[in-house]
Amino acid sequence: MFKTAIYPGTFDPITFGHIDVIKKSLKFVDKLIIATSENPSKNYLFETDERVDVIKKSLFGDIKIKKNKIKVISFDQLTVKLCKKYNASIIIRGLRAVSDFEYEFQLAGMNKKLDKSIETIFLMSEIENEIISSKFIKEIAYLNGDLRKFVTKSVIKSIKKKIGWRKLFSLFF
Repeated sequence: MFKTAIYPGTFDPITFGHIDVIKKSLKFVDKLIIATSENPSKNYLFETDERVDVIKKSLFGDIKIKKNKIKVISFDQLTVKLCKKYNASIIIRGLRAVSDFEYEFQLAGMNKKLDKSIETIFLMSEIENEIISSKFIKEIAYLNGDLRKFVTKSVIKSIKKKIGWRKLFSLFF
């Protein structure tokens, strides 16, 4: 049976932790849709189309993952509705630490209430990547820290370009 999964998230930016979860997912699904969210209540570093582009460059350019099993999209609807649109029966969620579990457990429960046919599968990244979060990546970048242990070359390039403009803009306003 053909299995499609949705891996939703902000991916602002995508990290080696996200990439670990993606690689693990590809071992048991036929198609993985990486869906970056459009949430007006969040303060993103990258616009939605930029995040889609950075994800693609990171996965297909830097990591050399084959495109045939992955689709990268943006979305602004309930994840269960996205699952129906793409005929996906699985939602993939990454867990870093115990602190993630309560929120993720509640989210999985709500999704199950919304659609009983969709299962949520929790995956952990490799131990060396468990501590990585997009929030920390942005903080390290703003303070000119070394990002090479956390994200791919394409992500670093995109962050430097974006933060450089923000820092320059803040000098005048």
